[in-house]
Amino acid sequence: MREVGLRGAVRGRRVRTTVPADQADRPLDLVERDFSADRPNQLWVSDLTYVATWRGFVYVAFVIDVFSRRIVGWRVSNSLRTDLALDALEQALYERDTEGALTHHSDRGVQYLSIRYIERLAEAGIEPSVGSRGDSYDNALAESVIGLYKTEVIRQDGPWRGLEDVELATLEWVWWFNERRLLEPLGYLPPAEYEDAFYRRQEAQATEAALT
Repeated sequence: MREVGLRGAVRGRRVRTTVPADQADRPLDLVERDFSADRPNQLWVSDLTYVATWRGFVYVAFVIDVFSRRIVGWRVSNSLRTDLALDALEQALYERDTEGALTHHSDRGVQYLSIRYIERLAEAGIEPSVGSRGDSYDNALAESVIGLYKTEVIRQDGPWRGLEDVELATLEWVWWFNERRLLEPLGYLPPAEYEDAFYRRQEAQATEAALT
């Protein structure tokens, strides 16, 4: 290309959302790319992305339950500071029962390895896990859900005016994703229905055990 005077087209300024924290500060990788769970609230994955608007970039953080792919926490902000990821985590903690053993997995971004974030996980009795190899496969399930979000709402319905428009669209999409979207890994069931089926089986098994 250089020899014939050609230059590749650039789509736009690349936005860096993941700033790696110091190696010494990272928890171990407890997942090692095995994104499977036997029950709800056994493994959560978290990640964030950006959306270009007329007023600048806004950032969206998600917390996803691996068992059902259900989005259990999310937040939209004008800033990449720790509060973005932490607010999404707080929503997930408010919405879900975390009494059993629960692991929280993320990439190596400073938002997820901040003292406040790690302390909040410890307060909630959640084991932190961080990808060790530094590529998208280390947090592939979260990347996959964010990819659907960008494809199904952000690229589909843009351009975006600002944070308020992105926040409303995200709210509507999260509800639709959790309650209506058919996911192949779940046998073409929505996340909420998949979880409901799990709890019905648990109740049926408990009832059968009590009768025998």
